[in-house]
This record gives sequence, C-alpha cells and structure tokens, in this order.
Amino acid sequence: MPTLAYTVNQFQGAQVDREKLSNDPEEFRIQIEEAIKEWRADAVKLIWLEIPLEKARLIPVATELGFTFHHTNEDNLTLTYRVQSDAFIPSDATHCIGAGGVVLNNRRELLVVTERHRRDMSRPYYKLPGGALLAGEHLADAVVREGLEETGVQAKFEAIVCFRHWHGYRWGKSDIYFVCRLSPVSEEITMQQEEIEDCLWMPVDEYLASEYVSVFNKKIVNAAIDTEGFPTTWVEGYADPSRYEFFMPPEDAIDQVSP
Repeated sequence: MPTLAYTVNQFQGAQVDREKLSNDPEEFRIQIEEAIKEWRADAVKLIWLEIPLEKARLIPVATELGFTFHHTNEDNLTLTYRVQSDAFIPSDATHCIGAGGVVLNNRRELLVVTERHRRDMSRPYYKLPGGALLAGEHLADAVVREGLEETGVQAKFEAIVCFRHWHGYRWGKSDIYFVCRLSPVSEEITMQQEEIEDCLWMPVDEYLASEYVSVFNKKIVNAAIDTEGFPTTWVEGYADPSRYEFFMPPEDAIDQVSP
C-alpha cells in the first residue's frame, strides 16, 4: 500500500492528505500504522488527520490507534496524534464572536427587537439587533448584515463603541460581543418572522427608562451616544484588506495624545 501523502506544517506536524485516505477502515488502519512508524523514524512530532464526513467510518479506527479529537466543522473532523510526547498542539478556538448595532435615527429613535426564542417568555425583552459573525466575515459587515436580516433596515457602520467578554456561553465557549454604532440608510421595518417577535423604532429616552431593558443594554446605548468609538481604518502596506480589518481612534484623537 502506498505511503500516505502529507505536508509538514509550522508545528512540525504531518498534515495528512485527506484525499489519499482509504475508504476501507481496515486498509486505513494499515495506512496509519505504517505511516506512524515512518514518521517516528523521520522525527515527525505530530500527526494532523482530517477525516471528511463521507469517510466518517474511519474515525473509530483512528481513536483506537490513539488519535484524539481537536476540532470539527460541518463536513470534517480533525484529529491529532503525538508521535513525540513533547509535541506542541495549539488549542482549538475558544470563543464565539458576535456584534450588535446601536442604530439611532435623527429623531432620537432607537431600532430595537424582541427575540422570538428567548429564555423568559413572560414579558417582552427589547435588545439591539445583532448576532454571530459568519466564518470569514468582517465584523463591520456582520453587524450591518444582522440588522438588515432581522429588521429590514439598511444601516451604515460608524464605529465600535465597546465590547463584552463573557465566559460560560454556548457549547462551553466564551463569548466576545462587540457593540457598534450605525446610522440608518433606510427606516422601513420588514421583520424577520422566524427569529424576531417584535421590532420597532423606540424613543431612546423611553428605551433607557424601560423596565424591560437590561442594565447592560442601557449602558451600551449610552456608550454609543456619548463616545466617539473606534471607526474602521487601514494600515497601508500591512496586508490583504479582505482578510484583516482595523478599528482605531480617530486621527485627531490620536494626535491629542501623541507626544
């Protein structure tokens, strides 16, 4: 049986070519056992094994041979195997990332929603439109998208005004939630029926006085009103803008604190 094809990554680990994995569990067992012997002789420290969903029956064989789960996506599972006991394995992602938008019109009305699927169904709970970032999505794009999906209101990103870091969130992960200030480009509401129970433009003073609004939400709305925040910017010559985004104080604020 041919030797498994692989590349060496920055962690001195053998990244196995998933396309070369046998579909047959017993042939796969022989492949991996032989590969481990070879890689041990070649001083490879670690094996990264990505098994696609269509080859999921190989997973029990891998775990029997000593592989452990590292992370998963919808269509694959990645496992690791320490060939050398001191091999370094970087941890999987530890956080969920989300963004919410403080969208305030020129009549001092705030765009708010009540989620259909919430813990306490005994009363309305008004919050800001927002949600989780998609894979590969810029934060500034995500908060605009979420607001449009939930409310039908198109808005323009202005700045990040604050963020919250929370442990014990969904699936045992921690959560970072960015609060952004946006200005509305349109105001007509088209509510997303699947996720949202109510959506409206509420006078901001009424929102800040409401018993149905959390202390946290009142605080972040005030932060959006009272502070300039961190707008998007770019560092010329740094990298590919499709992969990076930067948020910094406005230039005049930086100039004021520069020596």
